[in-house]
Amino acid sequence: MSTPVMIAIVLLILLLMVGIPVPAAFFGTTLFLVFSCGYSLDFLVPYAYSKTSNFVLLAIPLFIIAGGIIERSDLGAHLVNFVNLLVGRVKGSLGMVAVIACALFGSVTGSACATMSVIGSIMWPRMEEAGYSKGKSAALISSSCLLGGLIPPSSLMIMYAWLAKESVLKCFLAVLGPGLLMTVMFCVAYFFMVRKDEGMEVAQKLPKTEFKREFKVRLVKFIPAIIFPIIILGGIYSGIMTATESAAVSLVYALLVGLFIYRTLTWGKIKDVLISSANTIGVIMVMLFTVMMLSRIFVMEDVPSMIMDALGSVATSRVAVLAIVNIFMIIIGMLMDDTSATLLCVPILLPVVQSVGVSPIHFAAIVAVNISLGCVTPPCAPLMYLGARLSNTDVADVLKPTFQLIFWVWLPALILVTYVPAIATFFPSLLG
Repeated sequence: MSTPVMIAIVLLILLLMVGIPVPAAFFGTTLFLVFSCGYSLDFLVPYAYSKTSNFVLLAIPLFIIAGGIIERSDLGAHLVNFVNLLVGRVKGSLGMVAVIACALFGSVTGSACATMSVIGSIMWPRMEEAGYSKGKSAALISSSCLLGGLIPPSSLMIMYAWLAKESVLKCFLAVLGPGLLMTVMFCVAYFFMVRKDEGMEVAQKLPKTEFKREFKVRLVKFIPAIIFPIIILGGIYSGIMTATESAAVSLVYALLVGLFIYRTLTWGKIKDVLISSANTIGVIMVMLFTVMMLSRIFVMEDVPSMIMDALGSVATSRVAVLAIVNIFMIIIGMLMDDTSATLLCVPILLPVVQSVGVSPIHFAAIVAVNISLGCVTPPCAPLMYLGARLSNTDVADVLKPTFQLIFWVWLPALILVTYVPAIATFFPSLLG
């Protein structure tokens, strides 16, 4: 690896660590390589433009807007109420309700932060009132809100599919298995974490007649939410819609549900959604543009081959190579947001893992779990700190249960997904 490229990688990491905005960090690193290696912006800019003008990427802003609409439509409360009716009578059940609600709501919005703000604001007061530990509750929801990136539709997987030149539907289905697996693992882990805690209240069993009545009432409110991912996956899988067309349909559906079914969506809220979404979309598109220029230079400098050679000198087996790749991605996930980490890791590491027999679809699941794990891994752990702040909990109280979830759920799940490819490939294979 040439000296300027090594300096560029170190420079990029340092810029991100000191808090420079991600697009600026990528662009600054690109300029350094342009001047030090003699590349021309006349070549890089048209290349980045051609890559970011891909029709598939239009799905990302549409899903972001749809997720914002759903976030402001009280859908989270209806999800929580329905799930609580089904599993609310077991000790620690509110934690399980939070996990399942995070998985469902996250799959609809595709945003971990939106999931935490909505489901967290509903569940934390309920859990505190019922005698649950604030630290454990904050740690659980901080981790569970990341399930939205593992259960389709996922904006992260749209970007991965674009980078890896794979089917969006295949990438959606690749992370479905890990997402369902981790949902169950979080529920089981939390049950054992709180089994010795005292003073925790559980919901009382309802009489059969009252239960049926409540079930029907809450089911009516729950059905519009669960139809959302069915429309998207069903439309893509059936061939009726592309990923971008399904994103447009999801936006129209979200508006109809918010305005005419839940009737909690106002034109003022829609305006706020459009403004906040425009800010997010603008940052993502600038980020995509700058990353494409930087990744093009890395490819032309043959960085993936250099990494393969370096790994080959210290790791002689597929198991060892994947272990090193995982460690690298966890560190990157700690330093960057999930979008930036995906954009940086996939172009560089995909050729590396393919050289040891890992398919792009399997690697999609490995990337998703790794990047999500980095978001809650101290010392950086942006979502853990956000969860502590939103729940008004001391970070010291959140650290221990977070480490418990990392060792009991995240790391075992990562190992399973990495070394048992069927977890990622089962649903894509099942659906052909």
